[in-house]
Amino acid sequence: MDKPLDQKGNPYNRILLVIFLLIGTFCTVLNQTLLATAYPKLMSVFNIDTSTVQWLTSGFLMVNGILIPVTAWLSSRFNTKWLYISAMSIFEIGTIMCFAAPNFSTLLAGRLIQAVGVGISMPMLQTIMLSIFPAEKRGTAMGLSGVVIGLAPAIGPTVSGWIIVNAQWRDLFGMIIPIMAVVIIASLWTMKPILPNSKTKLDFSSLLLSTIGFGSALYAFSAVGDKGWGSATVLTTLIIGIIFVILFVIREFKTDNPLVNLNVFKSKQFTIGTIIGALAMMSMIGFEMILPLYLQIVRGYNAFHSGLTLLAGAMMIGILSPFTGRIFDKYGARYLGISGFLLLTIGTLPFFFLTTDMPIAYVVVIYAIRSCGIAMSMMTITTYSMNALSVNMMNHGTAANNTLRQVASSMATAVMTSVLTNVTNNAKPAKHLLTVDPLQYKSKYIDAVLSGYHAAFLVALIFGIVGLAFTFMLKKGKSVPEASAQGGRK
Repeated sequence: MDKPLDQKGNPYNRILLVIFLLIGTFCTVLNQTLLATAYPKLMSVFNIDTSTVQWLTSGFLMVNGILIPVTAWLSSRFNTKWLYISAMSIFEIGTIMCFAAPNFSTLLAGRLIQAVGVGISMPMLQTIMLSIFPAEKRGTAMGLSGVVIGLAPAIGPTVSGWIIVNAQWRDLFGMIIPIMAVVIIASLWTMKPILPNSKTKLDFSSLLLSTIGFGSALYAFSAVGDKGWGSATVLTTLIIGIIFVILFVIREFKTDNPLVNLNVFKSKQFTIGTIIGALAMMSMIGFEMILPLYLQIVRGYNAFHSGLTLLAGAMMIGILSPFTGRIFDKYGARYLGISGFLLLTIGTLPFFFLTTDMPIAYVVVIYAIRSCGIAMSMMTITTYSMNALSVNMMNHGTAANNTLRQVASSMATAVMTSVLTNVTNNAKPAKHLLTVDPLQYKSKYIDAVLSGYHAAFLVALIFGIVGLAFTFMLKKGKSVPEASAQGGRK
């Protein structure tokens, strides 16, 4: 097989490029959930409340979501090598700030800077992987990407819990600093200008509409858990977000120089696949935020043990993703998608019947089953979507795909968290029962809490059922890429 060539016609080592691309992006994506079990410790250290500490994740996801649409323009305008190195360097600066943070404000600023790097690098991973492999190997390539996009956020709570119990909270960031330094230095030699560039102008109107629209919507979803859906702040920012996103969409279809070319959604294959991928992400991220709360609040587990309970499921995503990619290359997405969402739904159903004394081994097994479903469906269906596009539309498709998934993930977390809170509060026993019959109050309070978790997991089950219904719309057989897409390098 001939050596692959970059945009300048120079040969490069694809294996080394992929290795450092995956390692670097793994570290950045890991940060999405790395603080999931560290909140109590950080609240104690900085003397802050729950609504304040949550901005370490909410703010991160907001900036991340705002940056993703811009990557389509950045990828087509700037040299791939220097754009990737810049993203990694920005992330490294933010990580160092977090590690050395003397106060919460500095820690939050560092997280927001990290998010800039992630917002650029995560879509780049998919675009690069789809571009440097021939069409018949894209499933395998995206299977490797699934190890990053699926395993990294899934393993975050486990890593976080272990460090909080056995080391200092600063080590959450300290462990990443040397790895990223190696990636940045190695990328000077291994990363190449892979994607085609053109001197396209940035449409500032689109950028402004996108930033306000997605920023406001993501802020609203982030604030729901603390303020509730009836909050004036939540409703106002959500309405503003929806209005500006609509204006952004109208602008993108009218302008000759769109930030994200939304014509990608004219492809039914791309649209259906993107919707299914978003539903898979909603089920994964929302669930991973709620289950650790059950393990720590109801079962009394510490941060490490709650994270350890999720480890088997995380490992299943990492192990299966490369294999499901190869299966996709051979047989296509339809049966993988149907089987994956069927497992996802079957693995979610038992959580609707959780009790305070359900064997923890049972929780581990059923969580692993639903994780197998995610591994089978998420990245394979993303590849199916992208195969509907030509190479010069890949960066726009990736940006649209990732933006929708980011918004969907935030929305899922907001909905599940608010359902958990509202159902629990509505089912709580009256306060006077505490003085009249403390034992009965405790029993009814636990029942109320369990009702909240049952309702939240029911929402996750609905995501799975809806996704399963959509998978029957996937085409049978191998997913054949656009003819123009096959101009990819051999």
